[in-house]
Amino acid sequence: MSQPATFRISSFCLDGSCVAVAGDPGGGVLLKSTATPEAGVLSFTAEEWQAFVAGVRNGEFDLDALTA
Repeated sequence: MSQPATFRISSFCLDGSCVAVAGDPGGGVLLKSTATPEAGVLSFTAEEWQAFVAGVRNGEFDLDALTA
């Protein structure tokens, strides 16, 4: 029997309305909203997650970039 995923939130999350991430036993990443957990869980492959994190580090998803 597999263990349930252990979700983590950022230490920068101050009001509880954040995203939570967990490792997927298959090697990917699970993502859910802490504000609306009933919305379900999104699943990403390791490659998708690595590309997203690289974009975050590069500033591609900063609010200014998203609203330009």
